[in-house]
Amino acid sequence: MTGLSAVILAAGKGTRMKSDLPKVVHEVAGAPMVLWVARACVEAGCDHVVPVVGHRQELVRQAFEAADFLDLNVEFALQEEQHGTAHAVHCALPMLAKATGDIIVLCGDGPLIRAETLDALIARHRETGASMTLATATLEDPTGYGRVVRDEKGDFRQIVEQKNATEEQLAIREVNPSYYCFRAPDLLKMIPKAPKNEVTGEHYITDLPQMLMDAGRRVEVIDAVPAEDALSINTPEQLAQADRILRDRLGLMEARA
Repeated sequence: MTGLSAVILAAGKGTRMKSDLPKVVHEVAGAPMVLWVARACVEAGCDHVVPVVGHRQELVRQAFEAADFLDLNVEFALQEEQHGTAHAVHCALPMLAKATGDIIVLCGDGPLIRAETLDALIARHRETGASMTLATATLEDPTGYGRVVRDEKGDFRQIVEQKNATEEQLAIREVNPSYYCFRAPDLLKMIPKAPKNEVTGEHYITDLPQMLMDAGRRVEVIDAVPAEDALSINTPEQLAQADRILRDRLGLMEARA
């Protein structure tokens, strides 16, 4: 498998959604939100999609099976117990074992993602020969997001989660909305080594940039995610907001067609 693969993290329940449904099957603009993520992956050239499922996985599987645009290789990975984002990707490793190209990793609760953003991410990744590339967003209010820390030259240093950030770092408005692209061999090698967080006991993909740089690998950053698109859905209010944004966007697209 030498093309472009995508891992979509879709195992969460989403307790703040006030529903027993998997968070990613709640509908935005008439479709389960995870399918908007999958559609962007397909439009960006992915020929292999691995949704990582967990809570009420049959509903997520049914959503993919009903999609009329997924004429490609879809393989599901099961994350029975959730122990962080790196653990979720680790659960997908058997489905990625033959991948030798690039792998993008995305969250299934970000339906405002656009294929052109993924195109820019993948292009920067390949142009620079990076081991990992992440796309960032710059927000007026970065509350809740991991901050992207750069050095005095503007080069990427690390991602710091809000709960671990200093007062100075909390003032940073460039954030990590979880758009990643990896060279397949490096992701497959590093994910099993992601450390356990001392506070939560979970394993996070945000540790991989530092791990790769410590191993002498190149990590690139591109500020390519429009602020509007960085919205991830955790509450019914955010679901309604994303629905309005996407319906407006689709209406404008139809008017121009």
